[in-house]
Amino acid sequence: MRLPTLFISHGSPMLAIEDSPARRFLLKLGKTLPRPKAIIVASAHWETMGGFAVSLASRPETIHDFGGFPEALFEIQYPAQGAPDTAVRAAELLEQAGLTVKRSATRGLDHGAWVPLRLMYPDADIPAAQVSLRSGASPAEHELMGKALRKLREDDILIIGSGSLTHNLYAFRGASIDADVPAWVSDFGEWMHNRLQTNQRESLLDYRAQAPFAVRNHPTEEHLLPLFVAMGAAGDAPKAEHLHASFQYGVLAMDMYALS
Repeated sequence: MRLPTLFISHGSPMLAIEDSPARRFLLKLGKTLPRPKAIIVASAHWETMGGFAVSLASRPETIHDFGGFPEALFEIQYPAQGAPDTAVRAAELLEQAGLTVKRSATRGLDHGAWVPLRLMYPDADIPAAQVSLRSGASPAEHELMGKALRKLREDDILIIGSGSLTHNLYAFRGASIDADVPAWVSDFGEWMHNRLQTNQRESLLDYRAQAPFAVRNHPTEEHLLPLFVAMGAAGDAPKAEHLHASFQYGVLAMDMYALS
């Protein structure tokens, strides 16, 4: 059975320690999937200028790329081995697709990677590496990146796009984790779900113009772009399975999809 690609909404770093429906779901998710040989994560928290990038680190550090959170978050380590061979292969595939690729010898795992991986694979016994988003690149360019990485699935590599289905932190304002969900958040999520379920690729790529409240939900695009990487890696007409839906703090839709 070939692994699907995944889009995971990782929400706030507090997902690592704070109980929620999304956290409980991720604690079970890894057990439901075929065991991968390695994992490649395209995280919203690694963007590079002028091209994509891959991490070749053999022992990637746990990057605590946030501030103002409890000390317990900063004490967490996720000691998975890197996947340099897989990262090299990813770079080759991207270059074969005509994409510019940089290589980092030291880049570790940011919280968009280690928070969900620590919940899915708590033993940290599967090699993991990251690929970056390209700053300023469109959804279509990130879909093309995913298409270039598609062959990795033939080698039992799990490809994860880690972001958030909605992500307007300007609207957060200290809400409780179970705050009411405004219509501008739920309407956007329903539009995205409908287009994913019916494989309306062109509409999804043009979500910023077509989806209701798109810019309000994503003042910047980096948290939705990993979805398009996962779409591209899944195939030309991927089937989207809606694995999980919940909300945190009213404004973070925690939807997760398997695409195959």
